[in-house]
Amino acid sequence: MEETLLRNAISGDINAIEALYDRYAPSLLGVCLRYCGNRDDAEDILHDGFIKIIRKIGTFKSRADGSPEAWMRRIMVNTALNFLRSRVQEKNFVDIDPIIDKIDVHDAEETGPEEAYLLLDREQIMHLVCELPAGYRTVFNLYVFEQYGHKEIATLLGCSENTSKSQLSKARALLRKKINQLVNVKTSPTYEKA
Repeated sequence: MEETLLRNAISGDINAIEALYDRYAPSLLGVCLRYCGNRDDAEDILHDGFIKIIRKIGTFKSRADGSPEAWMRRIMVNTALNFLRSRVQEKNFVDIDPIIDKIDVHDAEETGPEEAYLLLDREQIMHLVCELPAGYRTVFNLYVFEQYGHKEIATLLGCSENTSKSQLSKARALLRKKINQLVNVKTSPTYEKA
């Protein structure tokens, strides 16, 4: 089914392209959201990325590129990174270089067990990832979700490997702190679900 859909999309069949979009857009939007942190920008990235997918679909080779979803995901990640770079150039976004954050993540309390994140649903965790400062969020996404190494991240972002490691460490500490705060609120006797 997937191969037929791809073949038809490659031949320019509008119905196949629409079906491809319908099938993959929800998961690809999730990828975009993780990088930019807000729905409006994520939808713009999805739109731009899908245009690239349509233009390059004839170059897809299953043996070299893996699954169609993995291939599309790489295009979305690259589109999101280009978006972030353009924001840095416009000075509207936080740079990838180490930043001094108002929150001292080194003093983050670890009030809950390591499994504290299990008390949160997927949407809450993704919301916390999206709230990370841009540099932290970008490195965290590339390392955790895309499974890039620090050398690859440094090359992609034009920073040092140590900067990548530092950003990841700070992202994890800040996420841990935010998760613990949220879990502590949810498990306190005065917390009532709305």
